[in-house]
Amino acid sequence: MHCPGRPTERTTVHDAPRTEELARRAVAGDSAALDELLVAIRPEVVRRCGHFLPCREDAEEAAQDALLQVARKIGTFEGRSRFSTWLYTVVANCSRQKYRELKRRSAEQPAVIDDSQHVDPRTTSVIAGSRLLLLDALDRLEQEHPHLVAPLVYRDLCQLEYAEVAERVGVPLGTVKSRLHEARRRVQAYFGDASA
Repeated sequence: MHCPGRPTERTTVHDAPRTEELARRAVAGDSAALDELLVAIRPEVVRRCGHFLPCREDAEEAAQDALLQVARKIGTFEGRSRFSTWLYTVVANCSRQKYRELKRRSAEQPAVIDDSQHVDPRTTSVIAGSRLLLLDALDRLEQEHPHLVAPLVYRDLCQLEYAEVAERVGVPLGTVKSRLHEARRRVQAYFGDASA
């Protein structure tokens, strides 16, 4: 599926210590700090959502959902890990939820294909197709082996360090590596099933 205007920003949260400080103040109830935090993280949230969702509009909707979750649930950030670790979890969950919603909507209301809007397969993004296959594979993995999803999402999609993944999942590092290996193996098998 080709969608023009896919997020290409390479903006990251430039001042990580400042972001961490804003997060701590927001947790303590400082609403001005929360507002500043949301503005500071928005470009990174949109970019991260774009890792999951190939269409810019979908990524921006997921980013809005993620920012809303941050605003609503900032009090659940305990500060045991970095704020960015907690944030990427929120982003991953909101992106996957948006994908499920889009998939469900598509199944309920199949789109009428207008020949004038037919997508030329030569211009369809291979990356976009791969991301959609990955989201399908994650859904299947979650149904069949839910304990394998979080390590894969945190390490391969959110690009967190192994130690951060272990901390986030709450299992030893060796267990994380074992689950990650198994998750990757199963996802590759699902990709094989999809291309058969």
